Order: sequence, then C-alpha cells, then structure tokens
Amino acid sequence: MNGFRKALFATIIVIALPAAQASASTFDGAWNVRISSSSETCGNGSTVAIGINNGQIASSSAMVTASGRVADAGSINVTLSTGIKRAVGFGRLSGTSGSGTWRGSMCKGTWTAERM
Repeated sequence: MNGFRKALFATIIVIALPAAQASASTFDGAWNVRISSSSETCGNGSTVAIGINNGQIASSSAMVTASGRVADAGSINVTLSTGIKRAVGFGRLSGTSGSGTWRGSMCKGTWTAERM
C-alpha cells in the first residue's frame, strides 16, 4: 500500500503542477501602466512600471510602491502609493494589455497597461 500511495501522490503532482504553473504565470512579467485623470489638479499621463510574479503585484520603481493581485482570469486589484498619496485600481488584464479605473482620496481616473 505504501508504494501505491507514493505512485498516487506522484501522479497528482505531475498533473497539478503544470496546471498551477500555467495559471499563475499567465500575466507574470513586467508591465507599463499609464495612469490618466480628467482633472488637471490630479495630474495626467504618468506611467508606472510594475511587475507581476505568481499573480502578486510589486512595483518596479523606487518612487512608487505597488501591491495587489491578479486573478487567473485576469481581474486585477492594485494599490499604488507614493509618499502620503494612495490610489486603488481595479480592472482586467487580457494577453498583453489591460485597462481599468482607479480612485484616490480626491482624484479618480482610468489606467491602461501594456506588457513590456
């Protein structure tokens, strides 16, 4: 029975591992995110580099801290902060691009993303 359990466990790992790697790495890599706002006082047209690793978001810039998560289907939620400013974004990634909306304490707008 011990040999049977080992073989069963090995089979489960062989089947599950490629599926887990494929879904986790679908959006992994470096992304450029262009942030826009319709308000002049909020700024317009800044670009932030982020990285995604196993669905976890991190900033690729020392000036902006990014955190959040990308689901297997591409839905994304992210928090960007710099100094005391903070914004939360939601949207969707698909293939090598994405888009969504963001909201800060006094500003809001849209974002688009492109895989580098």
